[in-house]
Amino acid sequence: MGRRGRILGVIAVIALLVGLGGCGGSSAPTRPSSIPASSTTSATPGTTAPPPTTQAPAPLDVRVYLLHGETIDVAHRTVPPTVRTATAALDELLAGPTPTERALGLTTAVPPGTRLLGVTIAQGTATANLTAAFASGGGSLSMRTRLAQVTYTLTQFPTVNGVVYQLEGTPVTVFGGEGIMLDHPTTRAMFEDLTPAILVETPGAGSAVHSPVRIAGTANVFEAQFEAELTDSSGAVIATAHVTASSGTGTRGTFDTAISFPPGSHGAATLSVFDTSPKDGSRIDLVQIPLQLADS
Repeated sequence: MGRRGRILGVIAVIALLVGLGGCGGSSAPTRPSSIPASSTTSATPGTTAPPPTTQAPAPLDVRVYLLHGETIDVAHRTVPPTVRTATAALDELLAGPTPTERALGLTTAVPPGTRLLGVTIAQGTATANLTAAFASGGGSLSMRTRLAQVTYTLTQFPTVNGVVYQLEGTPVTVFGGEGIMLDHPTTRAMFEDLTPAILVETPGAGSAVHSPVRIAGTANVFEAQFEAELTDSSGAVIATAHVTASSGTGTRGTFDTAISFPPGSHGAATLSVFDTSPKDGSRIDLVQIPLQLADS
């Protein structure tokens, strides 16, 4: 082989070595590109990826504060999902008791035809703008109980501590012919005399309940202690609980407990809450709430 052939051979060998170096793997493998945490696997070519599923908002349970005799009582209503829960609750209150609630002895002092014109909430105070019908008719008891109903209904929400009133957009500082002063926000404490010693806010009268039944509300009883008893349609006691409120003996406290009933129990039942007289052991401050037991 001549000199020219040797040179061409060396060049070929060098080219071959360079090509092998470019195709070979390095000691540190290439890192694959990252997939963002929010990404999803690509759909098969020619198909459309299914849209993400969303669950429809659940209906809301709101409390409506009505009357049983001359004291505050509670009913539960189911309303469509909304961010304006205070408005929804007040609209339910102004609609008055349902036929079922009236059959249970619940009434209202809010005059028929009263409508809500708006609710605003700022810095813990709700402003309720109502039509002029809200101030029509009734004596001082009727006036105070209707104010108590609105106050209780709005203060069920943790963002509301007190309520101020407007009629047709005009601020109200003196309410009704009885001259009830409203120069500061109304609170639940202002209507202690219209509130039963034990106010059960959950469950509501006529509710269908599963075991364990949550019992919650407020109480102002001796030493903050009272009893809860669940009886079936025959009057037989099927569950009991001893309840202790956060305060008592002149100061209203809160309570939140549960009472379990036997498996298989169903049908009409009555929840009774009561204090025991320190004098003779008799039941006092008795409140009875009709319920429907549902199998767990």
